[in-house]
Amino acid sequence: MSPSSISTPNQAAESPPGSLDPALVRKYSVAGPRYTSYPTALQFSDTVKQELLLGEIHRSPDDDSRPLSLYFHLPFCETRCWFCGCTTVITRDHDSANPYIDALEKEMDLIAQRIHPARPVVQMHWGGGTPTFLSPRQVRRLGDAIRKRFNFSRDAEFAVEIDPRRLSREHIEALRDSGANRASLGVQDNNPQVQQAVNRIQPPEMTERAVTWLREAGFESINIDLIYGLPRQTPDSVDQTLCEVLTLKPERLAVFSYAHVPWIKPAQRIFEKRGDLPSPEMKLDMLCRVVERLTRAGYVNIGMDHFALPSDELAVAQREGALHRNFQGYSTRAGADICGFGMSSISQTANTYRQNEKELPAYYRRISRGELPVSRGYVLDNDDRIRRNAIMRVMCDLQLDYAELSQRLGVDFEEYFGKEIASLGEAERDGLLQRFEGGLRLTPLGRLLVRNIAMAFDWRLKQGPKGFSRTV
Repeated sequence: MSPSSISTPNQAAESPPGSLDPALVRKYSVAGPRYTSYPTALQFSDTVKQELLLGEIHRSPDDDSRPLSLYFHLPFCETRCWFCGCTTVITRDHDSANPYIDALEKEMDLIAQRIHPARPVVQMHWGGGTPTFLSPRQVRRLGDAIRKRFNFSRDAEFAVEIDPRRLSREHIEALRDSGANRASLGVQDNNPQVQQAVNRIQPPEMTERAVTWLREAGFESINIDLIYGLPRQTPDSVDQTLCEVLTLKPERLAVFSYAHVPWIKPAQRIFEKRGDLPSPEMKLDMLCRVVERLTRAGYVNIGMDHFALPSDELAVAQREGALHRNFQGYSTRAGADICGFGMSSISQTANTYRQNEKELPAYYRRISRGELPVSRGYVLDNDDRIRRNAIMRVMCDLQLDYAELSQRLGVDFEEYFGKEIASLGEAERDGLLQRFEGGLRLTPLGRLLVRNIAMAFDWRLKQGPKGFSRTV
């Protein structure tokens, strides 16, 4: 897709969506995926033969050029944030990270022997949990272990998630010495009442100090994570947090919609008992405030809660039609196979997904037996690959160019998705999208409800969108 073909939706994003009809909010507040993958992780199965999943790691043993993206799940946290939906291990014993790093080293050895040693690592992400739960010494140990086993390209992106509450300057120096050049800071909300309600006390001064240390250490890009829809939040309080965070001048912001999934994360039932969660109407009002505030400050609305300065790689990639989406969110490294390490981590190739054991004892047990700790996965068929492409272009480009997609996918896109395209008539009448000759593009309002538009191309949802958070 040419840069000119996607310039229009980016320009449209500069106009906030304006006031919203409460009835429209209720209509589109439905359960739906976030589409960090297609098919989603709910479709993964433990009956898939592992040789099919693992065979993809080295499907061409002589291929030394296919890039790699490495993900390391570091699950430890000292305390539980009640809103959190991540796979975590709550402990104050920092020595517990040592046997975990031992296991990661063994897992890396099992993967490294299956791939060509020259394959370039173009991206690495440390997530969690809390990667900075590791001590500076442990950070250096893990960083050294990874670089001994993999070949990193000179311009590799290395992003790490950081908790400013338990951070030292030595942590930052250890991460920098290990090659980290991007950081994502968990903030969520600055309001003391909201912080108390979600069991995460983090005065703004902690965040400011962390940003100062990162800038002084030469980190190229800083992202700040916020959440709207938390207990005791109001549109005004969210706006106030944004004003305070913007003084730190982050290159990116991820302003996530709180995902209420108490059937998966029982700690979230605390919010239901108190009854202090904002309504869907209030949540969408918050998001409108976010879009208005950030676009006025010069950020580009990338889509799906992400914002970036126009000069940032994400914004540039979107303008050039090269934006990608994976389990870590939006990415500029399309085409890389993802190798996930650690409990619950997910790996991805062109044709498969595979997920590690989600419980720490099971992960350790498989590693001790010299086995890759894969517990479930999915093998895509041709229809999956076609639908994944359509859904990802909606999520990343915020428009569909039928001719370009027909050429890319080897099908007549309008014919293949005739029913799906026709089903979007109601969304068009509601002002979520506009049709043009040979395609469609999302309006500013549609960008806020991009998950709803993408869902039209997901035939599995006809069986019932079970297990997902609500889109608003």
